[in-house]
Amino acid sequence: MTTNTLMSSAISAFPYPLSSSKSRSPTSVAASRNGTKSSGRLSSSAEWFPGEPRPPYLDGSAPGDFGFDPLGLGRVPVHLERYKESEVFHCRLAMAAVPGVLIPEALGLGNWVQAQEWSTVPGGQATYLGSPVPWGTLPVIIAIEVVAMAFAEIQRVVEKDTEKKKYPGGFFDPLGYSKDPEKFAEYKVKEIKNGRLALLACLGFAVQQSVYPGTGPLDNLAAHVADPWHNNVGNILFPNF
Repeated sequence: MTTNTLMSSAISAFPYPLSSSKSRSPTSVAASRNGTKSSGRLSSSAEWFPGEPRPPYLDGSAPGDFGFDPLGLGRVPVHLERYKESEVFHCRLAMAAVPGVLIPEALGLGNWVQAQEWSTVPGGQATYLGSPVPWGTLPVIIAIEVVAMAFAEIQRVVEKDTEKKKYPGGFFDPLGYSKDPEKFAEYKVKEIKNGRLALLACLGFAVQQSVYPGTGPLDNLAAHVADPWHNNVGNILFPNF
C-alpha cells in the first residue's frame, strides 16, 4: 500500500474536517445560512434542541431548517420538497391573515368572527372595513376569490423548478429583495420564522374561538390583562371556581 493511499485512508476516517482546511463544512455553511453559529466541526446535533440528533435527511440547506422533524415526515425526498413548498405557501397566507384579523378589530370595525355573520342572517348586508360591498351572496365572493387566485395558483402548479415555486421573483418581487444573494438568504430565514409565528397565531385564534365564541383576540387579550387568572387557564380548568 502506497503512502498516498495510507494518507487518504486516514483522512477519510477522520470524523471532522482538518482545521487547516480553508473550506467550510456543509453543516457550517448551512448553520450560517440559518443564522446559527457553528464551531466548524461536522455536528449531528439539531440546532432546535442541543444534543438532539439531527435527522440525516435534513442537511440545514433549507431556510429555517434547524433539524426539527420528530415525526420523520421528510424521510422521502419528494415529500420533503413538497412540505417545504407547502410551508412557505401557508406561512404567507398566515402572515396575511393575522393582520386581517387584528386590524379591523383594532379599528373598531368588528372582529373576524362577526365578519361572516351577514351571510347567515336573512337580509344581511356584506361589509368590508365597515363599508357595504355591492354583492350580497357568499357564492359570489367565493367566485371572485377563486378567479383572483387562479392565475397565481396555475403558475405555481405548472412550474417544475422547486425553488421558483417557492420564490418566483420577477413580478412577485417588486422591491428587488432577491437581487443580493446574501440578503436574499437572510430574508428567506426571516420569512419562514415569522411565517411559523403567524401559523401559531392563527391556531391561537381558532382555539380562542372554541373557548370564547363570538369574541375577538384583542377583546380576549384585554380581558386577560384585566384578570389573568379568571380569564385564562383558571376558568378553563376550574369553571366554577
